[in-house]
Amino acid sequence: MRILIVLMLITSAVRLSAQDYSFYRNTLQRFDKLASVSDTTERKNQLNTLWTSLQAAHQIPLIAEDSVAFLYRGKAKSVVWMGDFNAWGYSKTFNSKGVLLPGTDVWMLKSSFPKDARLDYKIFIDGQSWILDPENLYQQWSGVGGGSPNSELRMPAWKEDATQHTRDNIPKGKVDHDMLFNSKSMGYQITYSVYTPAGTKAEKLPVVYVMDGYEYMHPKLGNMITVVDNLIEDKKIQPIVVVFIDHREPVNRANNRRMDELTLNEKYLQFLTNEFIPKIETSYPIQNNPKQRAIMGASVGGLSAAYFAFTKPDVFGLVGIQSPAFMTRPQIYTICNNPENPPTKISMTSGMINDASEGSRKMKTILETNACVYHYREVNEGPSWGNWRNLIDEILIDFFAVK
Repeated sequence: MRILIVLMLITSAVRLSAQDYSFYRNTLQRFDKLASVSDTTERKNQLNTLWTSLQAAHQIPLIAEDSVAFLYRGKAKSVVWMGDFNAWGYSKTFNSKGVLLPGTDVWMLKSSFPKDARLDYKIFIDGQSWILDPENLYQQWSGVGGGSPNSELRMPAWKEDATQHTRDNIPKGKVDHDMLFNSKSMGYQITYSVYTPAGTKAEKLPVVYVMDGYEYMHPKLGNMITVVDNLIEDKKIQPIVVVFIDHREPVNRANNRRMDELTLNEKYLQFLTNEFIPKIETSYPIQNNPKQRAIMGASVGGLSAAYFAFTKPDVFGLVGIQSPAFMTRPQIYTICNNPENPPTKISMTSGMINDASEGSRKMKTILETNACVYHYREVNEGPSWGNWRNLIDEILIDFFAVK
């Protein structure tokens, strides 16, 4: 009976796949046939009917299995799709120029991606205007210091992690927002926020210090508070405290100091270990134990997390690294390759599409050589908050799983 059910499921999947490709191919054929309709009014009517049907079915972009047809309708001299797939124009190996379909105002770009890919993109019109895809309901915010939306390509096998969804019926942690710390070593004020879990008792808790904390907190970017609430409620992790460090200047938040603070900055490391952490540990119920203290970040924040942990293994025993910008400071490989006492545990993630997988794999080899305990995950995505937010739960479970 079990074998029969499996065969039925396989048969259904094959039929569904064939149907998807059939619809995809038939739709493209319908676009092609429009050029042969000589009557202008009739051609326009047929195009309107086809376009309206795709809009109603939310089939723009048109997707089947690993195939994609990006579509844009409007008057233009040129239409280019820019996104993670061509490193936002920096990679010249991906043909991102749309083709105007004869006899129509429809532009098309056909491509292929892994079935579980998720990618940010925008449409670039006439070499001047960047727009969101007007027909795509999916968006993912991205960017430093607050972000802005991109359109989001979701391939059929990609799934949003369930921890991303806010639940109304569970206890919520408390967040002390936008507190100021006057740093003597840095010579200026630093903003931070602190999450403490619901129902916190007298016992001291593990802690995560998060670089780019404002972005990790933001519901449309990292959405980390929702993730932590859900993981604690589901008993997938122990209750933890999370300290979100904001690198934006408090009086001028357009000035983000992350590219100075998070690029192997020894002074910032001294601030963190000698000033900031002692202050936090006297203000919140936090364990003074490196094996229960994590440092975490993405991009240069991931670079910095590795630097902090391998420079101060007596402070940080847990390291969360997402799409690390190791290529910007290649000396990080030497720093991590000669640890006297490597961090207890590392959890590292990277996208496979114009992201940090090459540098991450090089670091993975170094971790193996130094007998570090580590987890490494790759996904078919680019360097985006859509990538990072969906893997936060994996990192936290690596560190704080309920035993």
